[in-house]
Amino acid sequence: MCYINTGLLLYLLQPIVWVVLLIVAAFFCRKRRLGKWLMCIAIACLWFFSNRFIIGKVYNAYEEGYPVDQHYDVGIVLGGFSSYDPIKKQIVFNTSGDRFFQALFLYREKKIDRILISGGNSEGRDRIKEADVAARQLKIMGVPDSAIMVENQSRNTAENAELSYKKISASIPNAKVVVVTSAWHIPRARVHFDKYFKEKVTFYPSNYIGKTHYNLTDYVIPYPGAFIDWKFMLKEWAGLLVAKIGH
Repeated sequence: MCYINTGLLLYLLQPIVWVVLLIVAAFFCRKRRLGKWLMCIAIACLWFFSNRFIIGKVYNAYEEGYPVDQHYDVGIVLGGFSSYDPIKKQIVFNTSGDRFFQALFLYREKKIDRILISGGNSEGRDRIKEADVAARQLKIMGVPDSAIMVENQSRNTAENAELSYKKISASIPNAKVVVVTSAWHIPRARVHFDKYFKEKVTFYPSNYIGKTHYNLTDYVIPYPGAFIDWKFMLKEWAGLLVAKIGH
């Protein structure tokens, strides 16, 4: 039942659903004046939530900037950036794949000594863990076993933080840690990681959604992808609220 309720909540946290419900309500409303108002609200919502400039500025305000350049003992890459292709038997990166490559970049630049992949979501019949597949990819890219750490049991951000802390504290006490994740995910991730790490960890952002420059078309032409961006943001805000209440 909890799963069903959570799924329903996530479904309702989509502006396109609100627009459709408003149009349906306007169509079936028996009061003509009220129906017109509902249709006007639906059109206003459609414009607002499809405007690339508006959602872009929301992300600009919410997404974290880059930290001060320094060295870390461990860079934690939060899962959710890939899946496993059972046919090719290899990793497939999604829109959050930049997390993986930013961590690899930091390692190549000698900014981090070790990369810890944290993610246990399984894919396919063999139930292969994301962290295991990502670790194998790091080896293919030339990262030695001594620089790779794997936490393959976590299923969400809260477990990412808890199990990564246990993994690091057991082998590298007092380690200086940086967490690599999507820029829009950092505020929620910080709540969970601050709960376990005595020393506040640093966060390194990846795959920004907010643009640094906006064109005239961003102001006036509807952008269907904005609905997806709003879905991500509303989900993050809901998750952040739950995390703070639970904290």
